[in-house]
Amino acid sequence: MSAHRHKLILLPPNRVWRTYPGGRTLDQLAGAPQPADSSMAEDWIASTTKALNRGRETIAEGVSQVQIGLSPGTQDLAALLTEDPEYFLGAVHAKKHGAQPQLLVKYLDSGTRLHFQAHPTREFAQRMMNAPSGKTEAYYVLSSRPPGSLPETSGYIYVGFQRPPTAAQLREYILTQDIAAIEQCFDKIYVQPGDTFIIPGGTPHALGAGVFMVEIQEPSDLVVRFEFERAGYVLPEASRFMGRGLDFCLQVFNLAPLPLSALDQRVRCQPRRIGELGPGSWRDELIGAAQTDCFRVTRLTVGAPIVREDHEFVVAIVTRGTVVAEVGGETHRLRQYDKVLLPAGLGAVKLTPVDGPVEILECRPPA
Repeated sequence: MSAHRHKLILLPPNRVWRTYPGGRTLDQLAGAPQPADSSMAEDWIASTTKALNRGRETIAEGVSQVQIGLSPGTQDLAALLTEDPEYFLGAVHAKKHGAQPQLLVKYLDSGTRLHFQAHPTREFAQRMMNAPSGKTEAYYVLSSRPPGSLPETSGYIYVGFQRPPTAAQLREYILTQDIAAIEQCFDKIYVQPGDTFIIPGGTPHALGAGVFMVEIQEPSDLVVRFEFERAGYVLPEASRFMGRGLDFCLQVFNLAPLPLSALDQRVRCQPRRIGELGPGSWRDELIGAAQTDCFRVTRLTVGAPIVREDHEFVVAIVTRGTVVAEVGGETHRLRQYDKVLLPAGLGAVKLTPVDGPVEILECRPPA
């Protein structure tokens, strides 16, 4: 029997360079003596996706190095999945997708508003770019920095054009970098911990400053950045339009209006109870088939000891409280913001909350 079987897969920090500053919260979680925003603004969680950073092609970043249970050292996650795809991903998933989980999960901690951007849909990426995945994504908000902690407003996102320009106007705004005009197309959407949003491919958007969140997405780094400079960093031309040019990328945008009155129906995802698991314990669906077929997200609340057995590949993140997980003869104490990979063949895991209810975000591949 392989040494990785029937063990929790622990996920150490996997910081990735980005074109915007952030990551102070990630530094704090790692116990850095002087936490600070830098270009290492993201932590890619249980990732088999390589980051695409212009000028850093020789640096291996993005693919996770993981720890198997209590065993010392780390191993390459992509190699592990290739070695035993049915155990990690399940037989049905492995038959369809091979050793690819079809999922990318990240911690993202913004120190400034991110570039205005949009991502291709899966259909566009496959038809026009010969790429397997687009980049529909979702946000699960963990916290935001308090007012006054940054020189700009924090705790909001931009999603969809509330006042969309025409394609010709958008082209002109981008060519002239009329950021004020672009910003006038949006309204700020203020966020709270626990808020969940779906950002379909094609949707123009930007994350505001000071938001710490989990991003769940298709396993792709394809992005159209239609703002070229943020926080003093000017994007190289090759990093703006996926190497294809502006006119090609204008086809990516969904220019349909998204009025604020439609947010709850089209973008904000409300929890839906899908299972009672014992006294004080249940599971809510946050993102399911009604929102996208690209991935799924559930939230497990544990108020008393339960046994969890779920025959799927799951990226699990403790978002509230502390829990003791027992599996394969090993005991793990998982604290807030710890993250683990639960292979499809893991088997039963006993979860015991410590000092009150625990919430665990469960990120899942497509059904």
